[in-house]
Amino acid sequence: MSTKVIDYIALTIAIIGAVNWGLIGFFRFDLVAFLFGSMTLLSRIIYAVVGICGLYLITLFGRIGGMGSDNA
Repeated sequence: MSTKVIDYIALTIAIIGAVNWGLIGFFRFDLVAFLFGSMTLLSRIIYAVVGICGLYLITLFGRIGGMGSDNA
């Protein structure tokens, strides 16, 4: 799987996680807990995957910065 595909998957999952945090912040509604139960094994896995995607996306900063130096 190419890095670009992984980037899009990670970004999509992180956006879904951000929407869930927005729902929690604005409406006190946790969509993950609603769908999969409060802190069940499945919901913990989902939270972990969102967190891992967020950490992975930190690498975008370095790659985006690296792309700019190639064009100079």
